Amino acid sequence: MPMNARDIEKMIKKEIPDAVVSIRDLAGDGDHYAAEIVSESFRGKSRVQQHQMVYKALRGNMGGELHALALQTSAPK
Repeated sequence: MPMNARDIEKMIKKEIPDAVVSIRDLAGDGDHYAAEIVSESFRGKSRVQQHQMVYKALRGNMGGELHALALQTSAPK
């Protein structure tokens, strides 16, 4: 069963409370999303480290309930 955008956002915000999260369903199928996540906790971290933080927040759902997630992460400007 696919995840919905609201559940994805809740999982990310639980792990990264200050995150500003914007999620789009890319294919309308509930399996392919794009997420833009802005968080102060990303400051000073590499893009790989930022993405690892998001994957950790998703607690193993990537590749299962959540088939594809295009990530764009950054610290606030």
